[in-house]
Amino acid sequence: MVLAAVHGCVVTAWHVDHGLRDGSSNEVALVRTLATDLGIAFESRTLRLDDGPNLEARAREARYAALPVDVLTGHTADDQAETVLINLMRGAGLRGLSGMRPGHTKPLLHLRRADTQALCAALGIAVVQDPMNDDPRFQRTRIRHELLPLLNHIAERDVALVLARQADVIRDDDTYLEELAAGLDPTDARALIAAPAPLARRALRQWLADPYPPDVATIERVLNVARGATRACDIGANRRVRRSLQRLHIERDGI
Repeated sequence: MVLAAVHGCVVTAWHVDHGLRDGSSNEVALVRTLATDLGIAFESRTLRLDDGPNLEARAREARYAALPVDVLTGHTADDQAETVLINLMRGAGLRGLSGMRPGHTKPLLHLRRADTQALCAALGIAVVQDPMNDDPRFQRTRIRHELLPLLNHIAERDVALVLARQADVIRDDDTYLEELAAGLDPTDARALIAAPAPLARRALRQWLADPYPPDVATIERVLNVARGATRACDIGANRRVRRSLQRLHIERDGI
């Protein structure tokens, strides 16, 4: 908010209250006050989410559904490092290891979280620390507070910066290979089997993304269907891939 306002941008600040914590509505007033002080517009949305399984994913999906499609977010290089590690554990391939894609919607991606905190402190801006960011139920929280400090200790360096730089390098390779894979028909079983394995896997990830690409184990199951080792396999989200007349088809439960 501050950086955009200082640079003369026409800004609307957005706040989303997930309704998951007592007192979370009080944060709306803090953001609205700062927006008013900066002379920028303000919008707020309140969601109603139930606690339970997959809360992080459900909250993220609901949050982005409530926000404008071109909203700018405050993700930093530390968030990038955490995302790379999460995707590594998911087995998401090079696309996952390339992390979040830089661009105008993520203007702070090369800053550190400490930089944003220091700026607020220097300007006397009140901040809110979300207590859910310390909740060990969530994978990202444990990566932030347990895994990254351990990696820093073992490597004797700031691993977050290393991961962020590696993500940039991997992203260039990933973009080139994605362009090659786009020329392969992922529903043609014969073409998949004949293609180099890296391109076949990429073509399947592009096809099966909903919206996120499946993990490596799912891709291998689909390749087994293409090879004829099995007629069909589950790919999650109530979907399966079936082979018929050397073509692969996506089926949904009840359809």
